[in-house]
Amino acid sequence: MNGYRTAFFDVDGTLTTAPSMFRFLRHYLSAVGHPPTEYISRRRELKAMNEVGCPREATNRAYFASLEGADAGEVTALAEDWFREELRAGGFFHEHGVAALRRHQQDGTRIVFVSGSFPAVLDPIAEHLGADEVWCTEPEIAWGRYTGNLHRPPMLSAAKAETVRAVAAAHGTTPEHCIAYGDHISDLPMLRTAGAAVVVGGDKVLRTHARIHGWSLLPAAPVPPALDLPLWHTGRPGSLAAVTNEVKEVESV
Repeated sequence: MNGYRTAFFDVDGTLTTAPSMFRFLRHYLSAVGHPPTEYISRRRELKAMNEVGCPREATNRAYFASLEGADAGEVTALAEDWFREELRAGGFFHEHGVAALRRHQQDGTRIVFVSGSFPAVLDPIAEHLGADEVWCTEPEIAWGRYTGNLHRPPMLSAAKAETVRAVAAAHGTTPEHCIAYGDHISDLPMLRTAGAAVVVGGDKVLRTHARIHGWSLLPAAPVPPALDLPLWHTGRPGSLAAVTNEVKEVESV
């Protein structure tokens, strides 16, 4: 036994090579009949918020506000379709993060996902990897449709640290007997709360904390392969290539 009662994992960039929320959003918008320019527009808006310094909590809320009116059952079904496509394409999972998760499972450690994503997207991933619990952002659903609001603050930053403390207490242990994995600065409160931590990737702030606290390091996730999705043709020469390049541009970090 490694002595850890619970292992807390961020998901995007830690266990996956791609941001699940955006990979799903592109699939969803295409499936319900929007041209690829709709995804490009929404992604640009969120990227612009990030570039001017908006907190990640604000961009998270904006993402879910854009789902206002979406049929919850349809979102769930299309998320399952999207995940099957990710598995078919391959390269969706970060092998180093998943290998760490499997080692914890072999030791009998409880696996808990702590993510800013939402149930429709995370549930297929959790089932595939065998997570015991999923704690995430919870969009409000009324009369079977997303309202665009959230039940509580996004599962980011301080909320992740609170989750570590709450889950540990619920299972009769303390954060000191837990380990946490994350790749983004918004994971720092969670990493600092757990008794041990692992930084995934090259975030400079997280790596500085890793040196100070003696945390372990894992390599960054590789660039994920592109998903084959139907793209609308405008009839203009070169338009398909232009759209493809625009998608690459808005998804660059």
